[in-house]
Amino acid sequence: MKRSSGILMPIFALPGPWGIGCFDQVARSFAEKVAAAGFKYWQILPLNPTSAGDSPYQGLSAYAGNPYFLDLQQLHDQHLLTTDELNEGLYPWAQDKVDYGWLYHTREALLHKAYARLGDEHRHRIAAFIAQNERWLPDYTLYRAIKKAHGDRPWWEWEGPLRRHEPQALAEFAEKYADEIGYHSFVQYEFDRQWQALKADINHLGVEIIGDMPIYVSQDSSDAWSRTDLFEMDEDSRLLRVAGVPPDYFTADGQLWGNPLYRWDLMEKDGFAWWIDRIRTALTTVDVLRIDHFRGFESYWAVTAGEPTARNGQWEKGPAMKLFDIVLKNFPNAPIIAEDLGDIDDDVRAFLNATGLPGMKVMQFGFDGYFDGNDLPHAHIPNSVVYTGTHDNTTTIGWRQTLDPDKAQFVGQYIRYTPHHPENSPADNLAFCRAFIKTLWISPAHLAIAPIQDFLALDATTRINAPGTPSGNWTFRLPAETLAQLDIDWIRKLNRTYYR
Repeated sequence: MKRSSGILMPIFALPGPWGIGCFDQVARSFAEKVAAAGFKYWQILPLNPTSAGDSPYQGLSAYAGNPYFLDLQQLHDQHLLTTDELNEGLYPWAQDKVDYGWLYHTREALLHKAYARLGDEHRHRIAAFIAQNERWLPDYTLYRAIKKAHGDRPWWEWEGPLRRHEPQALAEFAEKYADEIGYHSFVQYEFDRQWQALKADINHLGVEIIGDMPIYVSQDSSDAWSRTDLFEMDEDSRLLRVAGVPPDYFTADGQLWGNPLYRWDLMEKDGFAWWIDRIRTALTTVDVLRIDHFRGFESYWAVTAGEPTARNGQWEKGPAMKLFDIVLKNFPNAPIIAEDLGDIDDDVRAFLNATGLPGMKVMQFGFDGYFDGNDLPHAHIPNSVVYTGTHDNTTTIGWRQTLDPDKAQFVGQYIRYTPHHPENSPADNLAFCRAFIKTLWISPAHLAIAPIQDFLALDATTRINAPGTPSGNWTFRLPAETLAQLDIDWIRKLNRTYYR
């Protein structure tokens, strides 16, 4: 990885008329800004279809794409939606938040109308797409159709034969609900077509996409339903233990994620084929893959199912280099970033060093003193990816406003910031953010990234996610007039000055 820089901007946060950012011309225009600013990378969040809670880290599939990201204009251009129907997809209120409830109640009906108009040429292309993705697509489309037929209840509440993934029951269901299954195949085909076209345009500009892979899959997902043998479940598909993280500086009870844990012993028997396939598929979707909670491959926090918090879990050893020797053999010079944040010990450090993959540093954490002191730019190592903050942090301005006077003074000294404007005024906030970003850009780390909120000096109301909180997350959107304030000239000079 050469010395370079990037910007973190979720697809859903892009402005536009459809109630959520999507694969439309707005995304292409943003990519042009990214290229003009001299960035090498645009980092996004997972593109998986979401469920209750709207988190892309609790997707309905590790492989499928979120239908909300489809550009309705392209469906209209293919004569799959009428002009009146296209207008039904226009979000009627302010565009400053993603309204998942409105999308849930309106978008599927429009996409069904598009599906009903498919011609023979479309159907041939979709059939070819299904054949190319038979490893995951048939299970996913069945899962979505069965889930709908059961009132959207989770798969462990379905009737026995379907819950147990019995072939005869699935075949009978597939024959009866062939149209609904076909609809979901169409959605995934169109998602792949639109995304690959957008990605090709972005790559043509000289920009690469950094994607994000959650280490765990959701319990209510086609992955867990179709391969219960790979997870810690009993004979009735009940979870035995679940994932989380122990109590720490941020959460007294830890975080109880609730994801099913892997049967690493079973996965090892076939050379971790499930993981190799998952990574291979992901690397056809993005250029660089950031794997979330990377330390979980070395050791992970296991909590007995039914526990109210993560406090009473225990550490268990993961596959570590047993898995990554195979990963690195399959993907030499793998474009993978290891998200190694959190409770890190010497064993995890040794594991990361053995992989040779770049880890992460978060500048905000360096001032908090929570981690090991290596998060400040003067202590960064070249083989790392460094951030002002991530999607799980508040914005730099939101963080600044929480500092006590002594810490605020130290931060100002470190980033060499001298106020010239009234404190917390827009001009002061922008100057502070620029000094903060500039200090990170000086780092010896190969890749420096900041969220778009920090380039715009936005406050905590634009935070993407607050870990451990059940609602109010993943709704951040930038109105077009706010995005227009992104100072491309300043960023381009910054990247040139620090050889990024």
